[in-house]
This record gives sequence, C-alpha cells and structure tokens, in this order.
Amino acid sequence: MCGIIGIVGRRPVNQALYNGLTVLQHRGQDAAGIVTHDRGRLHLRKAKGLVRDVFHTRHMQRLKGNMGIGHVRYPTAGSSASAESQPFYVNSPFGITLGHNGNLTNATELKKELFLADRRHINTNSDSEILLNVFAQELHRQEKLRLEPSDIFAAVAGVYCRCRGAYAVVAMIAGYGILAFRDPYGIRPVVYGGRETKRGVEYMVASESVALDVLGFTLIRDLEPGEAVFIDVNDKLHTFQCAEHPVFSPCIFEYVYFSRPDSIIDDVSVHKARMRMGQKLGKKLLREWPDHDIDVVIPIPDTSRTAAQEMAFKLGVKFREGFIKNRYIGRTFIMPGQKQRKKSVRQKLNPIGLEFKDKNVMLVDDSIVRGTTSKKIVQMARDAGARKVYLASASPPIRYPNVYGIDMPAASELIAHGRSEQEVCKAVGADRLIYEDLDDLIESVKAGNPKLQGFDCSVFTGEYVTGISRDYLKLLEQERNDSSKSKQESESTGIDLYNNA
Repeated sequence: MCGIIGIVGRRPVNQALYNGLTVLQHRGQDAAGIVTHDRGRLHLRKAKGLVRDVFHTRHMQRLKGNMGIGHVRYPTAGSSASAESQPFYVNSPFGITLGHNGNLTNATELKKELFLADRRHINTNSDSEILLNVFAQELHRQEKLRLEPSDIFAAVAGVYCRCRGAYAVVAMIAGYGILAFRDPYGIRPVVYGGRETKRGVEYMVASESVALDVLGFTLIRDLEPGEAVFIDVNDKLHTFQCAEHPVFSPCIFEYVYFSRPDSIIDDVSVHKARMRMGQKLGKKLLREWPDHDIDVVIPIPDTSRTAAQEMAFKLGVKFREGFIKNRYIGRTFIMPGQKQRKKSVRQKLNPIGLEFKDKNVMLVDDSIVRGTTSKKIVQMARDAGARKVYLASASPPIRYPNVYGIDMPAASELIAHGRSEQEVCKAVGADRLIYEDLDDLIESVKAGNPKLQGFDCSVFTGEYVTGISRDYLKLLEQERNDSSKSKQESESTGIDLYNNA
C-alpha cells in the first residue's frame, strides 16, 4: 500500500507536498519521495525512511517549482531497497515522473514485452517502473511533438489495454502538467480537489481526501474507475473516461484498516463505516451470546477504536482504553519480517493494568492477519491480570493473499487459512473469538453510498475481480513468505540513479 499526491499551484509546492505526505504517512513507512518541476527542469529527492527523515532543509531548497508529485511507499512488489523508492523517472518522451499505489498482476509479462517490443530497460524489481515505461511508450505512440489532453488520455487508454491489476497513479509530464488515473475496477482510491488563491486556482490529487483537507483544498470528487484527470500548467482541469468497460469494485479493506478515519472515499465516510462495523459486530455477539459476561471492551489501537466504541455501546458495557501506544513505532502489519514484528508488538503497546485486573475483557481489532500480534496482545492482557480474554475482529477471517497492493503474506502464513474460527481462537490463545460477517461488512460500507454495488473482497473469499491464475498465486506464495523476504533484504543491492543526497 502506498500514498500518492500531486499539486499544480501558483506558488512553490515543495512544502505543501511535504505536508501532504506526512498526512498520508500511514499508507507507507518504508520510503518517501518528491519531484518538482521548475523552468523545464525536474528536481527529485527520494530515499528510504519516514517523510520527516528523508527531507531536510537542503533537500527542500532544491525542490523548486509550482508543480510536483510525491509518494510514500511500503514494499509490495519488489524489495525495500532505496533504488525502488518513488517517484520513478524516464526521460523519453518529454520527461515523465510517476508514483503508483497498487500492484500489477502481469508485471513479469510486461517487463519482457517492454524489452522485446519497445526496447525499454527496467532497472528495478518494482512494477511501478514497469507501469511508468508502459505509459511512456503509449505516449510515444501518439507521435506528437506538442501534446494535447486527448493524446494523454489516449496513452492512458493504452495503459488500460496492457496493464492488469490495481493501480492508482499520479504522473507529471515536464512542461505539460500532472496526470492521475485509476484502474478500470477502481480498486485503489484517488481523489482530487481545488482551492482559490489570490493568484488563481490550484489543484491537487491524492490517495485520500484528508490530505486535501489539511492543505485547505476542497474535495471535488473521487476519480471513477478507468477515469483520468489531467491538470495542465495553466491550471486547467480535464477529465476523461479512458476505459471501455469499467467495473466499480473498490477494495473493502481500505475501509477496514488502511485509510484514515477522517477520509471520505468514494463518498463513504471511513469513520462512519467503522462505526457501523462495530454496531453490527455488537448485534452479532448479542445474537450468538446473549448471556455474555464481558466487563469491558478495549480497542487494540488505533484503527479499531471506532468499531470498539460502537460495539461497547451496543452491548451496554464499559469502553476503556487499555493499551498505551508508542507512536514512534511503525505499523506492525507493514513490517517486513516476522522477527521484527514480534519484537515490535511489545515495544509498541503497553497495557494499563488496572483496566484488565480481575475483568473479563473483550479486545477489539480491525482484523487478524498473521495472528502474531493478536497472540502477543491476548497474552499481554492475561499478564495484566484479566480473568478471561475475548477477541473480536471488525472484518471476516482473512484466508487468502491480497494481490492488489496490500502486502498480506503468503496464504500459508495467514492464521485463518485452512483453519476454522474455533481453531484460530485456540491459536491466538483467546477464550472466545468473534468475526464480523462479510455481508455485515459490505453493508457497513455500502450504507454510506448505495451506488457501490460490489467490492473487492478477495482476502476473505479468494475471488479476485481482475481474474488471477493459480500459477500467479504460487509465485506470490514464494515471493511473500518471510524467509524469501529476509533473503531479498540481505541481497538487496544496486545504485539509485536518480536520488540526490
């Protein structure tokens, strides 16, 4: 999962891009990058690390210009090497930089095709560099010395014909403007907005609406599946539906975990969706366990807090904060290795003993993926004095890997894969476990926008909206298991051709 941002302004955009990326930091903590355009020159800074660590005063001073894009990354396809930080750059045609959120499921075939048919060299293992080169080649095929918006949209249509998977993209074409587009299924989110200034209108695109809010932009709308928006250097906005047969199937996990609660995605408030998840979870518990003995509901910070509050209200029991979170530790879901995740759980959370001692505690989490964190936290609750420890998940059992840009592990490393709910309960050491029903989860999101008829729920059902072969899933299994990732990290070498120190 990654975060993207782009601004066409009337004044320098370096600080606004920096501020926007800090708001999107939850979408990626591995690397960050910004590229700006000034008088025909591109200025790029990207490196591994958090936004605050990647950009220093000397870097910000070099990022000149009134137009630019930014990216925060955590590794999905490829490794976490600094050479795979984004945005990527290609000098032909025109000079293009690109940042990408998602995952191409036919990246291997595209890489071969780009070399054999288009004579384009790919320098990293990142599918984002592949996507950039596909777009560049499609733009080259327009055979124009001077681009029009229609040429750019035709190139995007060409991308849709060649690229499969999920992709929310922001790109900058030197001397022309900023482009954003969303895959024909709308799996990953993209929004755009504008703001009036004394010098004229400025426009911005981003992964989530909260980035617009913080910078004082007014949300115009989400991009539709298969739609592109182009903002030229004269601050004129152009949109076009570039896909022939778009199908709206946004990733439902954006609402469960990834997006910030203060974001609005596809006209659905993430906060309200999570409230409804908690309400439905409480109703299910009362149906199945009307004589429960729960004394207190405690969220596992931070994403589950909203659902936990609503669940407690529905059950008529106390809601309490029982864990203090160290906010200087990254999201354990995103961390690359199992050993690092195990070490981080105890450093990240510390229980408040008096909230657990001699109580039957219901812990609420947004989801249970590997189960590593859940098992540790259940034991922490027992060590803090809880009589019984129950666990609730605001999403259904995750039994299948995600292929659209969320680095959920190999299927064999998912705790619910091949296990019943009772077996998962035993594996994490809880006294009782309750999962959200899939129908309830879908209804929780859809209630915010009845126009949303379908979602990508592949991590729960194993049904992939773009169609996935068994061979691809086997390859994914090999690439995503922890032993493979450890090997990739130890062998990761290369030269970052575009970074400035």
